Amino acid sequence: MAFPDITPDLKAAMPQLRGRLLANQSLAELTWFRVGGPAQLLFTPIDEDDLAYFLKHLPGELPVTVVGVGSNLIVRDGGLPGVVIRLSPRGFGDASAAGDIVSAGAAALDKRVAETAAAANIGGLEFFFGIPGTVGGALRMNAGANGAETRDVLIEASGVSRDGEKHTLTNAQMKFVYRGSGVDPSIIFTSARFRGAIAAPEAIRARMSEVQAHRETAQPIREKTGGSTFQNPPGQSAWKLIDAAGCRGLRVGGAQVSEMHCNFLINTGNATGHDIETLGETVRARVKEKSGIELHWEIKRIGIERD
Repeated sequence: MAFPDITPDLKAAMPQLRGRLLANQSLAELTWFRVGGPAQLLFTPIDEDDLAYFLKHLPGELPVTVVGVGSNLIVRDGGLPGVVIRLSPRGFGDASAAGDIVSAGAAALDKRVAETAAAANIGGLEFFFGIPGTVGGALRMNAGANGAETRDVLIEASGVSRDGEKHTLTNAQMKFVYRGSGVDPSIIFTSARFRGAIAAPEAIRARMSEVQAHRETAQPIREKTGGSTFQNPPGQSAWKLIDAAGCRGLRVGGAQVSEMHCNFLINTGNATGHDIETLGETVRARVKEKSGIELHWEIKRIGIERD
């Protein structure tokens, strides 16, 4: 399907815009699952000022969706009406260290944050090495791994709200919860500052090696997957509940529950967004029937179903 092309009108209303506008741009190649329909309009801003200018002049009735590296995302097959904003590594991907602080753009990979910290002998950020996403996603989701999470190390985050205004939020203002935050969902994060602690370089590298070894031995990281699918219920492991419900290896179309790690869904080659989401809902239903526990999605699902 194709959406109406709104690019000419927006370009006319924003003569000073420097970023790129693409109409009916496929989003499948921007997600790790490699599924999903098009964005009515995909906007890639040059920098924070360009993003603020765009949002300030964007008609209020147009919905806005932000995507990062697409690692924790299902895009439905009908695509997304309105505007999809993707921050590029070129404009938002820098990371640097000074003292015990690491500063990073929202499009910087979490792995790069860990590597930047390690190069400066900053410990405490090694857990980012095992998270396959960007800083922006980590801020929105309070991403965590290997016993640590974003709220443990964040000093402050910067972003732009739907009206084009810039904001800086402290750790407390982020209102972090398990795999989430309480910040206005319309704010698009642009950068963040994290604090670690100066540590012995060999200890930092050893910890990063442990994180990587865990991922490689326990997770299907070389498959088309979206990472951890469901949040762990309090005191429980989602993968154990899924396994106990008989869902290991379960398939719907081209989507499959990973044999290696039951809390990962895989596109075996020809899955649709509908296949993957239906598989996830089937898993949720079986776990609820077996254990009485309701699993909650950790993967974000966006867009509309195909007609």
